[in-house]
Amino acid sequence: MAIISTFDYLPFDEGDPDDYRPRSHWVLLVDPDVGAGPHVDDITLIVEEIAPGDRIPLHTHPINELIVILEGNPEVTLGDDTHEVDPGAVVFIPAGTPHGTRNPSTSPVRLQAMFPSELIGIQYLERNPAPGTESDAPQPAFTIDVRRLTGA
Repeated sequence: MAIISTFDYLPFDEGDPDDYRPRSHWVLLVDPDVGAGPHVDDITLIVEEIAPGDRIPLHTHPINELIVILEGNPEVTLGDDTHEVDPGAVVFIPAGTPHGTRNPSTSPVRLQAMFPSELIGIQYLERNPAPGTESDAPQPAFTIDVRRLTGA
């Protein structure tokens, strides 16, 4: 069990050929107290700032996701529907549902996304291509091991 009072946003990995957003920032959070007694080992929280004009490309996860919009008015796509949402909106995304988020405004969008696992599978259906990869197809589905990635 832990309380994380502060954290630093990090730039997105510029090596990701499918989700190239060098102006957006995020942090992946898991309970860092593994091995020190009771801990939470099945929840990941992503805190993200989507820069003006940036978007999270359409993708799916094999697990459920919950998104809370903290600031801004992003366009959220769920399946075939796109909705402009306000701060405070809560978006429930069932496993396997194509979804993405776009920031059409001139101000950052801040959100939190929660997953019921430290292993997050992702399959991109569209791309924000990194320079030099514009003609490439999306990479195959892969899994992010959040605990290993964060060193927690």
